[in-house]
Amino acid sequence: METPFFSVLMTAFNREQYIAEAIESVLVQNYTSFELIICDDCSTDNSFSIIQSYAEKDERIKVHRGEKNIGQFPNRNKAASLAIGHLLVFADSDDSLKPDALHYLSKVYSEHPNADFWLVYYGKAERPLFLESKAAIDKHFFEQGFLHIGPGGTVITKKLFDEIGGFPTKYGPAGDMFYNVKAASNGSVLLLPYIYSNYRRHEGQELNNPFSYLYNTYNYYNDLLRLPEIPLSFEEREFLSLKSKRRFVVNTFMYFVKTGNLYQTLKAFYLARFGFKDFIKGIIH
Repeated sequence: METPFFSVLMTAFNREQYIAEAIESVLVQNYTSFELIICDDCSTDNSFSIIQSYAEKDERIKVHRGEKNIGQFPNRNKAASLAIGHLLVFADSDDSLKPDALHYLSKVYSEHPNADFWLVYYGKAERPLFLESKAAIDKHFFEQGFLHIGPGGTVITKKLFDEIGGFPTKYGPAGDMFYNVKAASNGSVLLLPYIYSNYRRHEGQELNNPFSYLYNTYNYYNDLLRLPEIPLSFEEREFLSLKSKRRFVVNTFMYFVKTGNLYQTLKAFYLARFGFKDFIKGIIH
């Protein structure tokens, strides 16, 4: 098998209901220079058996199964470590790619070979929009927050993925948002107007954990503002830090109003390391 251009990365944990459709959506692509890497995170259902049945029939599929469950982002990093393609495409095991997805992405690459990090863009654009890092960061923080998108809507060069250390593993389900901004801070960005995958909503997704998002979003955001490579001035970082504190106060209050759970609300302040001074700043500014 020749070195593939795309490495399609699929991670799985208890996805027996959807994973066959996800795998088939990759195998039927009308662009054929790809490998499909599937990392099963010790599924307890029939997912791994389904994966093996496809791998036995198609040499483009590489399968890895860990010895213990490690969670979403460590598993994504493992899949990327096995990749040999130039571009990494994330195809989640509960979603599916459209038949022309890789063909579309290869065409985009021929037009923008210097782009490092690509994202599906839900704003107004008829053609892919290329942005240097500074322009992308300014657009995200001060114009339109377009970097809030899951891995299934992103493509990245293997080189940049390795340089930034892949996905962080300490922000729970909010890790992809830290990853997106860090990638955009270290490389050029390409916004894609075509949604090349079919995204599925269901109860088993991590986005259905509002408590974890509540404090992890605050933590990742503040850690981002301390990154030396993020192209923001000291004044911009201070402005965004105060904005983050105010947003956390509001979101935590709304969480309490919705759930009535005082213990969890106070726990969110603790896990966010959000002190009294932070609270006052969030109220005043």
